[in-house]
Amino acid sequence: MHIIDRGFMDKLSEQAKTSERKRAHFNLHESLDEDIHRLCIGAEPGTFIRPHRHLAGDKWELFIILRGKIVVLIFDADGTVLKRVEMTAGGDTCVIEIPAVSWHAFASMQSGSIVMEVKRGPYARPVEEDWMQRAPAEGEAGAGELQEWYQTAQAGDKLPCKL
Repeated sequence: MHIIDRGFMDKLSEQAKTSERKRAHFNLHESLDEDIHRLCIGAEPGTFIRPHRHLAGDKWELFIILRGKIVVLIFDADGTVLKRVEMTAGGDTCVIEIPAVSWHAFASMQSGSIVMEVKRGPYARPVEEDWMQRAPAEGEAGAGELQEWYQTAQAGDKLPCKL
């Protein structure tokens, strides 16, 4: 049994704060081979998620904001923002389901943010076609600037990198 309470979230947030990647994961599923994956993600401002999609296996994602605030960006294939969804714990928008074929990324807008992610398994390493090539990979030049751009990007804005 897993219980997600304030103490659990405080610990996950602390792990994210001290992580080089500014995020920490806790899997509630026992095996990467399970049909449904459930995990909590502690995400600090500055963590970088490269725009991606999940073509293999119809791997939709469900995000539930448990604490803090994040922004989810949905892109077209050319890197133009189609939709910006701000999610705040206890706010108007607290859940989003992202279809497998949708290009997406998210950013933490507040320290201590915790997201629960539910998606289809089993785990398969992303293939090159699942990463938006016009965006830098984590750790590459421009990733930090792109993460900062996420904070204010609006529908109609285009990725400012690798154009």
